[in-house]
Amino acid sequence: MIDPIWPMVLLGYLVTVAMEAPILLLGLSRQHPLRRRIFAGFWLTACTYPIVVMVMPMLWDATTDRMTYLLVAECFAPIAECILFAQLWPATRRDWLAIALANFTSFLVGEWLHLSGQTERVLTALGLL
Repeated sequence: MIDPIWPMVLLGYLVTVAMEAPILLLGLSRQHPLRRRIFAGFWLTACTYPIVVMVMPMLWDATTDRMTYLLVAECFAPIAECILFAQLWPATRRDWLAIALANFTSFLVGEWLHLSGQTERVLTALGLL
């Protein structure tokens, strides 16, 4: 039997990529080929998303200590992604800004989904809650 967290993690990953990848595709500098920009949209999120949604909630309760959790998670993700990106390819200030903007966008949309109750509605409709 599959642990119920895995479908939720996969759904969250796909939603995050759907928000961040277009920003990276358009925002990363043109020195990076199209394939690299598309790859970055999937790879960077794959590296940080599991830590943000599976590891960090074990360190900070995302309900009772939400502000600390959000502060740490939303600082960690773009910084880690900028470091990862720069380890593989030459990165410009534009690349770092694109990565930060992509993360900020997914944070804002994610918070809206959470605060409006949309997350729970979608998960319930999919039979995940």
